[in-house]
Amino acid sequence: MFKKILIANRGEIALRIIRTCKEMGILTVAVYSTADRDSLHVRFADEAVCIGPASSLESYLNISKIMAAVEITNADAVHPGYGFLAENADFADICAEYGVKFIGPSGNMIRKMGDKATAKATMIKAKVPVIPGSKGLVANAKVGLPLANEIGYPVIIKATAGGGGKGMRLAWNDEEFEDSWDKAKQEAAASFGNDGLYIEKFIEEPRHIEFQIIGDQYGTVVHLSERDCSIQRRHQKLVEECPSPFMTKPLRAKMGKAAIQAGACIKYEGLGTVEFLVDKHKNFYFMEMNTRIQVEHPVTEEVIDHDLVKEQIKVAAGDKISGKSYIPTMHAIECRINAEDPYHDFRPSPGTITSFHSSKGQGVRVDTHVYAGYKIPPFYDSLIAKLICRAQTREECITKMKRALDEFIIEGVKTTVPFHQQLMRNEKFISGNFDTSFMNDFEIK
Repeated sequence: MFKKILIANRGEIALRIIRTCKEMGILTVAVYSTADRDSLHVRFADEAVCIGPASSLESYLNISKIMAAVEITNADAVHPGYGFLAENADFADICAEYGVKFIGPSGNMIRKMGDKATAKATMIKAKVPVIPGSKGLVANAKVGLPLANEIGYPVIIKATAGGGGKGMRLAWNDEEFEDSWDKAKQEAAASFGNDGLYIEKFIEEPRHIEFQIIGDQYGTVVHLSERDCSIQRRHQKLVEECPSPFMTKPLRAKMGKAAIQAGACIKYEGLGTVEFLVDKHKNFYFMEMNTRIQVEHPVTEEVIDHDLVKEQIKVAAGDKISGKSYIPTMHAIECRINAEDPYHDFRPSPGTITSFHSSKGQGVRVDTHVYAGYKIPPFYDSLIAKLICRAQTREECITKMKRALDEFIIEGVKTTVPFHQQLMRNEKFISGNFDTSFMNDFEIK
């Protein structure tokens, strides 16, 4: 087992990893930018190293500075969390080159699954259903136009290095195609430094359902059930739950098998998430794979009663997994609490939290790094807390979440708590009969 793990991340996920490491008797190193010097992950780690100014490019995305922190603290492993360098194949390779264990898949595995176009080709070989679309990257709009007609409108133009809904544009006909192409290309270049694009059939009335998988170093891959992530805004998830209200036993068996095939085909090591779009007829298609721990991992933890960060670390240290997939016996829902103003198009709301009281009670969990007096910096993602509720049924879980949201107090900044309060009282959400277009008609009152 590792003696000291450096967490190459910030915020709630860094604190989350530190907690598990402490329970496992592993020393921790926090890295932080000057904007994060007062964050709780800095306070609770055994050691902390400042790696640069507020800019991510000069701190959390700077591989040289992070590796220097690894060297001066003698850390023997790095946990990348999610975001930043978590899916950076070069970072994984550099860790391996320096004899430091990257807690996640190898650089080669990340390359096969992290790039959407390459991942799609890999899934076709593994006989996992994929969304009809171009075979790899498309050179330009002139080449793409006849392909769009062959696939059939509507089509979605996607950045191969994309994520978080960036570099994606919809086209319903030839007239819209070229403009959508140009906008997607510009956004992809600005967001990822890679303007490669591909084209897919746009699945109408889709559910976004993902399967959590884990693989060990000996070729065993299992799934840990699904999460429904269909409530999203601009392709960014707002609420996740397990099990999906759309799921049936036969569909779970088919999708779970496909998720395991996706990991097994590359002998995947570590935690990963295989994401699918599922149409109203319950046909499912591989969308992408995230080769890291997800923001929404607590939803799975709550229904299977396992610490996924602990499992990650154990697998990275060479432990074998049981070979058993999990079926949920309870229900869990996660609401992402962001420092955003839901009454003004969810615009970011950085600033100082003047009052903070998190929800408590049976089956209520809050993952956060903030506190009264904490100053939310404007430089990073706006996620400040995750509120997770667990109960025997979905109906009970929604009732518990209503109560938990009503007693969640954050003052000094705008948050998405009012949005979630309204969502939990929305008849369409309560019915479970919704898809990824849900937010198009949802009004914040």
